[in-house]
Amino acid sequence: MSLISGWGRFPKAECKIVSARTQADVEAAIATAALIARGNGRAYGDAAMNRGQTLAMTGMDRMLSFEDGVLVAEAGVLLADIIHTLLPRGWFPMVTPGTKYVSLGGAIAADVHGKNHHLDGSFRSCVDWVDVMGPDGTVTRATPGDDLFDWTLGGMGLTGVILRAQIRLRKVETMYIAQETRALTSLQDTLDAFAETQDAPYSVAWIDCSDGPHHGHTLLLLGRHATLEDLPSRWRPFDVRQKRKLPVPFGAPPFLFRGLWLRALTGIYWRRGAKRAGHALVDWDSYFYPLDALSNWNRLYGRNGFLQFQCALPEEASAAGLAELMDTIAASQTGSVLSVLKRFGSQSGHFSFPMPGYTLALDFPASERSLELMSRLDEITLAHGGRFYLAKDARMPEAVAKADPRAKAYAAMRKQAGLTDRFTSMQSERLGL
Repeated sequence: MSLISGWGRFPKAECKIVSARTQADVEAAIATAALIARGNGRAYGDAAMNRGQTLAMTGMDRMLSFEDGVLVAEAGVLLADIIHTLLPRGWFPMVTPGTKYVSLGGAIAADVHGKNHHLDGSFRSCVDWVDVMGPDGTVTRATPGDDLFDWTLGGMGLTGVILRAQIRLRKVETMYIAQETRALTSLQDTLDAFAETQDAPYSVAWIDCSDGPHHGHTLLLLGRHATLEDLPSRWRPFDVRQKRKLPVPFGAPPFLFRGLWLRALTGIYWRRGAKRAGHALVDWDSYFYPLDALSNWNRLYGRNGFLQFQCALPEEASAAGLAELMDTIAASQTGSVLSVLKRFGSQSGHFSFPMPGYTLALDFPASERSLELMSRLDEITLAHGGRFYLAKDARMPEAVAKADPRAKAYAAMRKQAGLTDRFTSMQSERLGL
């Protein structure tokens, strides 16, 4: 037994870890006991934890073929490996989350989204097929349009074990991003700016929730892949080297996440960003994965770990919903330093997280105070027709999860297909999926 956790370091549990290196290993594990597959442990909460059997998939990390932007790879390969191998050849993931250390299987299971969801959709948009091993060891190749495909993309690994997949990558001329930074001073200004720039290939905003929506200072980062013509003559288009990571000490002082200290900290961050507003060329790592530059940044909130709240709100309710969320956070004096706002476009799939509108992600130190605040944020989200991101969840009550009508349909499908006896996680048990 090993004591493990998700990326948020909350909760922790003793789990039996079984490693898979081959398809036969996966089949043997499924025949032994109920399990959940686990990639690189980047789901924040307990989605990839099963006390009885957690199947480690990072041993199945082979890239099997690549031709003209089409990659076939095993589930345990990391996006980082794909990028470092294929970006020097001019190929980049079509969709990527905020960390390159997610596994391919994890990206599929969570149907991750990126800064380009408003134009390109979630990860499913680049998946041609996925091989899934079911409860009897049978491997099914699911393709877009199949029910198994639609339930697996966003199904949190509960439809079977994802073995391998074929994905399409994006052709790029350089490894750089032409970035535009806009410094804004309220939630409404930010939403207006998102609306004005919806043709930008990538967009994401850091927003200060500690002072309410009317003073929600924001740094909006727009981006597109830079062409050869954009680069200064001396720059090489591809120089994909591993960067040295900055170490993070174990735990910042708790007072930094509360009251005036928090407002001072976020104010400094916004002012520094505002001074750099304008156009710049930045490398792919800096634009897509700024937190990956910090070694073990999940230690920032101390030994108790942290909780992330991420909701999506429908377009028509986003302005009112976001304003109420920010008002509530500001009044609580319990804040989030890493508050990220993105715009979502259209979305298909049976159980994927995004919906047309906006998504807000917030980190809080794991504490009773944070749990109480997040319960109030749940209520606001539901009142505005929103939903929650299971890849970030570590504490949601079953009743809240079941408020999403798709959750009941998912649980019914799993029971009818005989999946509930073989594929379970601490999260699925907690949420009744």
